[in-house]
Amino acid sequence: MTESVLFQDLAILMAAAGLASVIFSKFNWPKVIGYIAVGMVLSEHTWGGGLLLDVASVKTIGQLGVVFLMFSMGLEFSTTDMRKMKSVTLPTALLDTILMMWLGYTVGTRVFGWEMVPSLFLGAAICDSATTMLAKMIDELGWRTRAFVGFTLGTSVCEDIVCVGIVALITGVAQGAGMKVGDVAMSMGGLGLFFVAVIVFGLVLVPRLLNNISRRHDDEVLLLFILGICFFVSFIAFRFQFSLALGAFLVGILGAASDVRVRINALMSPLKSMFSSIFFVSIGSLVDPAAFLACWPQILLLTFVVVFGKMINCTIGGLLTGEGVKTSVQMGMSLAQIGEFAFMVALIYISTTGDTASPMYQIVVAVSLLTTLLNPLLIKASEPVSSWLDTRLPKRLHEMHRDYRAFLHKAEATSGGEIRTIVHIRNTIGALVVFALLNFIVAISGAMLDDIDWSRFSVFFEKHDQFFFTLAVNVFIVGMFAPVTKVAKILGVNVARLIIGSGESKVGDVAVRQMVMFVIRAFVLMVFFAEMTMININMAPSGKIEVAILCILVLAIAVLGWRNFMRLGRSAAVHFNEALGADDRRKRLGEMMIVTVPRGTLHQLKLDVNSPAVGATVVTLNIRAKTGASIVSVHRGSEIIRHIGPDLEFRVGDVLLATGTSSQIAALKDLLGIVA
Repeated sequence: MTESVLFQDLAILMAAAGLASVIFSKFNWPKVIGYIAVGMVLSEHTWGGGLLLDVASVKTIGQLGVVFLMFSMGLEFSTTDMRKMKSVTLPTALLDTILMMWLGYTVGTRVFGWEMVPSLFLGAAICDSATTMLAKMIDELGWRTRAFVGFTLGTSVCEDIVCVGIVALITGVAQGAGMKVGDVAMSMGGLGLFFVAVIVFGLVLVPRLLNNISRRHDDEVLLLFILGICFFVSFIAFRFQFSLALGAFLVGILGAASDVRVRINALMSPLKSMFSSIFFVSIGSLVDPAAFLACWPQILLLTFVVVFGKMINCTIGGLLTGEGVKTSVQMGMSLAQIGEFAFMVALIYISTTGDTASPMYQIVVAVSLLTTLLNPLLIKASEPVSSWLDTRLPKRLHEMHRDYRAFLHKAEATSGGEIRTIVHIRNTIGALVVFALLNFIVAISGAMLDDIDWSRFSVFFEKHDQFFFTLAVNVFIVGMFAPVTKVAKILGVNVARLIIGSGESKVGDVAVRQMVMFVIRAFVLMVFFAEMTMININMAPSGKIEVAILCILVLAIAVLGWRNFMRLGRSAAVHFNEALGADDRRKRLGEMMIVTVPRGTLHQLKLDVNSPAVGATVVTLNIRAKTGASIVSVHRGSEIIRHIGPDLEFRVGDVLLATGTSSQIAALKDLLGIVA
């Protein structure tokens, strides 16, 4: 491939994609279909000869679209909303994903007569509803505030997460020897460790770093930093034979946990638009219209399976989790489609197996197009259909479902002391499991680094690299001992409370309580040291002198660094909880900015190009907390922004209307860099 060939292909591709976007936008059609249509027009399958000189290079660049799409999808992930709706969205997503995976695999093997691997990919392709398309269609209808929308989008996001894991798993299976129990266990274990490592370490470090970088008001630095993390984690996922989509999606979640999510999304938007269009065009270039005609019975059958299968699954999921008939039916009808994720699964199948002759790709793309076209009609029809079913349902069934919902709500609202204690025990055990997994992950990483040839870097380091990496792993494990001790103490207290209650009136109860607490703490610490011993047996160097030096260093670090480890543990826990609560924090800051302003107390403040506030947001400046003043509105040219949310980004020339005392306004001017 030469530079002229690549630029010529990109010029043709982008010009055609731009024209398609204009046409499809004018008629309010999904632009994704336009991009795929462009790919079909440029494809060699349509005319017998393609307009693109090097289709393979375009497909490779199109893989960047997968990274940007999944990263943007992760940025839209809201931990707060998912926690609020998890009792509905997660069970519904799991039910729909499992049943659709089984339906796709069954149709592939029993009806189409395919082998196991393409049938698995077919099941994965029809698992996930298109979150991006669904959100766009709901916005265009103006239905964002309707009751079913939150559950629908939440279920779709949960399906995104589950299906990314499924694709990572079956990709590993497709590259291996088959669906062996050991291979599946290794793939699932590796996937779980990768997920835990990225989420835990990422939430502790990345959101805080992003918030610090954003204070420099340099968009280039912010964008390059998050993209560097995104591509690095995606590369690691790829090297572990997971999909690029998994790494990009997880980094998107980390970005969503920062206070600059909206700003990152805005910076990413042009890149996502460009590379996602290339991705969808590359999908269209693989479409063979003749194969569509040859496979039309399979296409129609699978479309029927997708629409009615997902409609029934999600409706039943909504009903079983305690939602009303109307909301459940609207959820089912809205989620009865597949979209961009199915395209990615089909493309991953071809790139993984090299099986370009299989009709699976053509069938999946055709079904995606048909269900995408049907989805707006189903969403619009969900209102009258759900209302009709809600009124026509037999009275007896209505009463049974009402009683069932009342039972679920009562069980969920139970807040007795014993229930709270059980929840605390579950949470502390979960924390200890995460600590153990982190130790294991760091040990695996150290062993992998030890296998690298470091002689080009340093002959001395290469000779003693096992010692250095074992020392580094032990320093991390020793650092984890402080939080493990603290959590073990909390677990002992809660287990003792659960066994004998909270009363201490009897001397015997106090003795039993102390014994239970001691046994629990001793057991946890014993497991911790057993894990540490197992890791060192497998990692430690063979020389006796090196082992002795290693033991002395680790012991000295443990004794001298105990207070620092405790401080770092508390700091990490604070940063982790702050990342999880980013949505709530943004919401509170937004509510703080809504004020009632007396007449005659407004001050006009104009931002010039030298203002440090340019490029910053309300949440990053923390205006209310630092100055006490309140921003009432922002005049931006002819536009007046009255709702000052936490993610509002200030620009050059903005005129801020602020209220506050003279000292507060003076502090605000100083914060904004306004001299006058």
